[in-house]
Amino acid sequence: MRHFIEPNSFSLEEQLALLDLADRMEADPAPYAHLCDGRILATLFYEPSTRTRLSFESAMLRLGGKTLGFAGAQLSSASKGETVEDTARVVSNYADVIAMRHPKEGAPLRASLSARVPVINAGDGGHAHPSQTMIDLMTIRQRKGRLDHLTIGFCGDLKFGRTVHSLTAALSQFEGNRFVFISPEDLRLPQYVKNESLEPTHQIYKETADLEAELPHLDVLYMTRIQQERFFNEEEYLRLKGCYQLDEALLQKAPQDMPVLHPLPRIDEIKKDVDDDPRAAYFDQVHNGVYIRMAIILALLDIPDPVTGKKVLEA
Repeated sequence: MRHFIEPNSFSLEEQLALLDLADRMEADPAPYAHLCDGRILATLFYEPSTRTRLSFESAMLRLGGKTLGFAGAQLSSASKGETVEDTARVVSNYADVIAMRHPKEGAPLRASLSARVPVINAGDGGHAHPSQTMIDLMTIRQRKGRLDHLTIGFCGDLKFGRTVHSLTAALSQFEGNRFVFISPEDLRLPQYVKNESLEPTHQIYKETADLEAELPHLDVLYMTRIQQERFFNEEEYLRLKGCYQLDEALLQKAPQDMPVLHPLPRIDEIKKDVDDDPRAAYFDQVHNGVYIRMAIILALLDIPDPVTGKKVLEA
């Protein structure tokens, strides 16, 4: 039994096979419509979510399966003190696969050690968000035609941004990529991400606070919001809120083929006048999310692709 806890829970070859499967499902969803008949996905979301929870549920429904779950810790036995380990043991009796979001780093991993069904990390605190990473890779590959030899700019909250941490790890697997981390001093990329993802593979990267100066040199821009829920006090959040705001005028300094990604929700870091620019790719990410999560579910349930006859996670 396999789980999807970190981007590297799947090998590079498996990740690419997952992207290929998602592309096939997007192009022609009909052959996949009943592959999960009789299967159940449990969505255990201990913190708020719109896109991730609904797209996991949409993915399972589009595969012919059903869903159950909760959308807040207060709606679960966690409010009575139940551990994630016990919740995973219990829910393993009700579902065939679990997608869990939790505010504490490592909670989905702990759940996977007790569950009797596959567990998907749907975001754990400021640590990782591997399914979003696969969405990001799919979107970049669609827009740029490759995942190597790119200069990728990450801008905003890089300290608590789990999507940034996961995508940095994933893109570090490909040759020739260069990373530009754009943030205030207080929100720089954590050292452990550098130690685990950048240093071992000798990645070229720089840290800066100047978005405008870097825009002309980027192949991809990944914006993130300043996350109020990760701050210990409101004063610190308000001091940093709005430190980066991408509008159409600023975007004109960037290459015409530079996609702008964002995991959403946005607050004020991308102005609405950017939405009509063809470089805006963040709603493409939302669209791709359903197909990536369909592919992840099929992979973990060990269901072969009816088009190719192959499984993503071949032994």
